[in-house]
Amino acid sequence: MKRILRHFVIDSVSIFLVSSIASGMVFEKGIETLLLTGLGLTIASLIAKPIINILLLPVNLITFGLFRWVAAVAVLYIVTMVVPGFKIVSFDFGGYTSLWIDLPVIAFAGFLAVVAFSFLHSIISSFIYWLIK
Repeated sequence: MKRILRHFVIDSVSIFLVSSIASGMVFEKGIETLLLTGLGLTIASLIAKPIINILLLPVNLITFGLFRWVAAVAVLYIVTMVVPGFKIVSFDFGGYTSLWIDLPVIAFAGFLAVVAFSFLHSIISSFIYWLIK
């Protein structure tokens, strides 16, 4: 139970941070939809992701684990289909400029938006899991 609650909190926080970094993720009822999305993402990650990883095991072995991102994309897409009020319309990153680094403006629509949000979500949630360890 403790593990499931930790997954829920980390998934909810990371989804919130992802929606803050890049626009295009829509929560129609605000915090209620955000928490429902976190719950859906937790359930889908704990149930569907291992099944998808087993189905993709041969391709995953050939690519040395680089194909695992497909499971994360599939889980996020499943959540957009199941959770009412949660949509991914586009991925719009406004860019970032500092003294040492320049990140360009990035905009995706459709399936590439789901891939981009999934990539960003996996980076942020992995960082939070690393911080907690």
